Amino acid sequence: MACCVIVVVPPANLQDREGARLVLASLKSVSPRMEKLWADQAYTGPLKDWIKETLGWTLELIKHPPPVRGVWVFPGEEVDWAALRRPRGFRHKPRRWVVERTLAWIGRNRRMSKDYEFLPATSETWVYLSMVRVILKRLAREQVQPDFHYRHAA
Repeated sequence: MACCVIVVVPPANLQDREGARLVLASLKSVSPRMEKLWADQAYTGPLKDWIKETLGWTLELIKHPPPVRGVWVFPGEEVDWAALRRPRGFRHKPRRWVVERTLAWIGRNRRMSKDYEFLPATSETWVYLSMVRVILKRLAREQVQPDFHYRHAA
């Protein structure tokens, strides 16, 4: 069961790369057994070294497939352009679905659909409440067993 462990709402003028340090520094005390993180390419640079040195974790970056910029072809050789073309549409990136799914769960709450809050602490609290709601719905679904079942017509 996935849920948000730490929520930090930083100021709007702070880049995600710098804001990640706020989240990760507080996460170290909450989950001391953590060893590996997955992140998007936006979290490259000195953050990766900081995570390794300060927290002792490894950061694995989920990379987009590189574009084909040119091909060397010998004289008389045919080029298979179909094999070089990037696939169109949605491409699955490993572990990315976990973040997108969690954000979708949070967005299902009416209060979280817009940014109404004045204080960052209030926004953080609403994210926690959204995740509590998700967990309670799951627990209630597991506990409730109906006394009867509808018959399905064959």
